Amino acid sequence: MYRKSADQKKPSFHPSGTILLSFLGAIFIGWILLSLPQASTKSPLSLTDSLFTATSATCVTGLIVVDTGSRFTIFGQVVILALIQLGGLGIMTFSSFFLIVMGRGLSIKHRLVIQQSLSQVPHKDMFRLVKYVLRFTLVTETIGALLLYSKFVHIYSPAKAAYYAIFHAVSAFCNAGFSLYKTSFVAYQGDVMINAVMTALIILGGLGFFALADVKLLGRLTGSRTARKLSLHTKTVFTVTGVLIVVGTLLVLALEWQNRLVGKPIAVKLLTSFFQSVTARTAGFNTLSTGELTNPTLFLLIMLMFIGASPGSTGGGIKTSTFGILVALMVARLKGRRNVELFHRTIPLAIVATAISVTAMALITIAVITMALSVTEGGMVHSQLGRGRFLEFLFETTSAFGTVGLSTGVTPNLSHLGKILISITVFVGRVGPLTLALAVGQRVGQRRFEYPEENVMVG
Repeated sequence: MYRKSADQKKPSFHPSGTILLSFLGAIFIGWILLSLPQASTKSPLSLTDSLFTATSATCVTGLIVVDTGSRFTIFGQVVILALIQLGGLGIMTFSSFFLIVMGRGLSIKHRLVIQQSLSQVPHKDMFRLVKYVLRFTLVTETIGALLLYSKFVHIYSPAKAAYYAIFHAVSAFCNAGFSLYKTSFVAYQGDVMINAVMTALIILGGLGFFALADVKLLGRLTGSRTARKLSLHTKTVFTVTGVLIVVGTLLVLALEWQNRLVGKPIAVKLLTSFFQSVTARTAGFNTLSTGELTNPTLFLLIMLMFIGASPGSTGGGIKTSTFGILVALMVARLKGRRNVELFHRTIPLAIVATAISVTAMALITIAVITMALSVTEGGMVHSQLGRGRFLEFLFETTSAFGTVGLSTGVTPNLSHLGKILISITVFVGRVGPLTLALAVGQRVGQRRFEYPEENVMVG
């Protein structure tokens, strides 16, 4: 009689499951807390709206169905802020830190989870990296809060200025996009200080901790005393990020020159375009009313939101490194080259396959949810208005999947089913690409045979 071996009986551990449960747990706790009467200034939120807000905060998205500054009490806002900080850095990163502080070592299982949540960092760097991530986060958010406070203290009381500074510094670094201002930072459109601090926090939070630690200057904070060359990953992240920011700024400037930027000084035009280019890739703040932008600008922002931030960061999207690999793959095919190359290095085929898989999953998810919203939100009726809303649904869905938070104003008016669909998209966008990348990149088992190859026509 055939009997299963001990290894077959015991379910294999997959770190993706732990990450998934940690986010679901945080969302559930946030949902309960935000549903309490103490969290709202008026009547308690509906279960759908409180779930939506908890999901958006934990997944550092920033899409809202009610105004954060006026609809929530201080208690509710602090809950949102805590969810942003937990979701931005990862629940498992915090738990690992407390284990280290208490003198307990990290088990292999725990290390595997952290390794995945921080984008495949080698095991030997785990202790140092966890400490570095939290130290760098605390220092950066503190500096950002102090700089914002120096500006807000001239507008509000010292206590309110400090609160606003801390909230927005954390929200910016975690690329969350939640703001206590009803119109985000539109009122500070021409303020160089505010724009500089916010964009700096957004960029630092979106570069990824591994890339930052790889830089010589920041590497010293981790205890490394030896200078070393930047890794291929870091070069790719910095290059793609820089190109996207510059190209995005110039395109927003050109596309909105005769629209929302009309009549503004050239310096304000450049500053506003730069802010929109930076925030569009995953942060969700805005200094221009998103709903009043031209269709070409909205489509540009959709592309930036789709690409998103970098691996191991607080942002979402398919990631800058994935986009860089796809561009390198396209260039290689156009030149008739077999290998995919970046910075005089060959990218392993397994990594290329993972990049394609992550991108395919993102495209399919966005397409399915956009179509579903078109159906649930009255899209079955033939009308020119309904067709016009298609771009808005695509924009909101991409913003949700990329955990960005920019909105044309559609989300608050969605039906309960529509809000649930966006909530699911936010969650998938935060944990989905990561989970898929691990599932594709790791072999669960090795077969003793292979099926014969056969060609399929493509293109």
